[in-house]
Amino acid sequence: MIRKNPSKPWSCILFDLDGTITDSAPGIIGRLSRTLQAMGRPVPLPAELVAFVGPPILDGFRDVASMNEDEAKEALVVYRGLAASEGPQDDAAVYPGMLGLVRTLHAAGIPLALATSKSEVQANRILDHLDIADCFAVICGSSEDETRSAKADVVEEALRRLRDQGIDLSNIVLVGDREHDIIGAAEHGVPAIMVEWGYGSPAEALGAIAVVHSVDQLRDLLL
Repeated sequence: MIRKNPSKPWSCILFDLDGTITDSAPGIIGRLSRTLQAMGRPVPLPAELVAFVGPPILDGFRDVASMNEDEAKEALVVYRGLAASEGPQDDAAVYPGMLGLVRTLHAAGIPLALATSKSEVQANRILDHLDIADCFAVICGSSEDETRSAKADVVEEALRRLRDQGIDLSNIVLVGDREHDIIGAAEHGVPAIMVEWGYGSPAEALGAIAVVHSVDQLRDLLL
């Protein structure tokens, strides 16, 4: 259960990546277009491909591109091959102020964790590229075989790793931009703050303990 009126000081903060720290949509949409072309599928308009950003990519191939399980897995291999060959820079455009906030929270001694449905390998490369990997006690993403990709599963694994390090989980919060973040966190009793600069719609904020419009507002809730 999420405790009543959760608020700072937080014992630990979990962050989503895409749409929260990084504006990765251009890189993701470009790879999706090339993947769908390689699979002989029609390529939707970029505005429609934004639906892929946030949830597990495998789910997007099934739910948005209407692929069956085998086709979706084949598309995932193509997509991840493109991601590996391109490097992290295409997914590493940062929302203004977020790098500074992450570094400030780390300097304040608050344990941080990344919980993303992006491939964990790719997430590590991006945080290394941004020079903030050392700010996170845990970097948790989807497994390469996608057996761990749903946000609830990623949050569960991140919490397990934090617990193994002896980090206090008595008053934690997750920061994200999509309903998948809010719902996945809630499955483990973790309250969520929704940021409006990402890829979610206002309707997706249902269940969040707060919605913030700027990094300054987020800083006020976290510090």
